[in-house]
Amino acid sequence: MVGRLETAAFLVLAAMAVAAPAVAQDAKKPGPAHLVVGAPGDTKGNRQDGELTSAQVALVQKVSAYFNAMSGLKGDFVQTNAAGKRLRGKFYVKRPGRFRFDFARPSRLVIVSDGRHVAIQDHDLKTEDRWQLEQTPFGTLLRQDVDLLRDARLLEVQDAGDTIVIAFEDKTDKAPGALKMFFAKKPTLELKSWITKDLQGLDTQIELSGIEKNDEFDADFFKPAPITLEKLRR
Repeated sequence: MVGRLETAAFLVLAAMAVAAPAVAQDAKKPGPAHLVVGAPGDTKGNRQDGELTSAQVALVQKVSAYFNAMSGLKGDFVQTNAAGKRLRGKFYVKRPGRFRFDFARPSRLVIVSDGRHVAIQDHDLKTEDRWQLEQTPFGTLLRQDVDLLRDARLLEVQDAGDTIVIAFEDKTDKAPGALKMFFAKKPTLELKSWITKDLQGLDTQIELSGIEKNDEFDADFFKPAPITLEKLRR
């Protein structure tokens, strides 16, 4: 069973949602937890004195264009926590704002966004937590008009050979914490992984593979399914 704090780290909601035991749902649901990306350096295109070079600006614009060109996608993901534990599943994306992560059995965890809210549903525990999409970095990346230069506070921008690395946080502070993304440059630009940190400062990496274009989704595919909250038995 996936821990609730693990779930949050996965989605950057512990920043849209991996190393803590499951906990009971609190009456006062905490907001998204903070993430930390390592301090910017001074080599290979990292930020210096808050200014971006023209080459860095071009990289950020290229990444923004990548998300703007994205329509519907599906593929596989592998989540690896600091202890080396791996969880697998399938992901689906439909811009603007809709996505779904189905964890593979024996987990019964589903994380789904209908374009306005993100729901984390644990069908084993019969629990559901919800956040506004804008409270996650996905709100910045999957909106109708993606512009990271306009909407993000850029922490790191690198051209590392065959990989582009970009770390950012939301400029409005609606989505606390930062997200570090890795893009393969060849044969075409493609998001391959991202890294978050949990509340204990431990890294969680999400790797994507088998990515395919897909626009054929059922009307209710990105709507959270009803989940029955069972009363505790005495």
